[in-house]
Amino acid sequence: MNVTLNQINSFLVTRRMAIAGVSRNPKKFGGYVFNELKQKGFLLYPVNPNADEIQGAKCYKTLAELPEDVDRLLILTPKHETATVAYEAVKRGFSMVWIQQASETLEALKILQDAQIPVISKKCIMMFAGPVEGAHAFHRFFTKLFGGYPKLVVQN
Repeated sequence: MNVTLNQINSFLVTRRMAIAGVSRNPKKFGGYVFNELKQKGFLLYPVNPNADEIQGAKCYKTLAELPEDVDRLLILTPKHETATVAYEAVKRGFSMVWIQQASETLEALKILQDAQIPVISKKCIMMFAGPVEGAHAFHRFFTKLFGGYPKLVVQN
């Protein structure tokens, strides 16, 4: 499954998403991504069954509790939880899902694809959610240099 830059831009354009797997610890990856996206101006809805609030934002216990108009989901969960979250995403009816690289599983991808929900995987959101700075900009530069950066598909 090749992800296009069109898909990535479509996911990010609203700058609004739910995030499953947000850690209460800002030093863990899920807490770090949440903080970074928040600092970049994204409107985020953290999902963590063990927290009422994360970094000052109301936290939702399940995807089903999210406001109805939240239609994008970023999954940052450990692999053993990703398929369950993907199944809940299908039940909830998200229009697009991004499974952070290292969180994806074949089972989760199949669940979303069978439900015909567009999914982005094998990509780090921090390389695309602008402004891209620091180590992520460096990583993006080398990904482009070696041909691994997604292509923009021009449609007639």
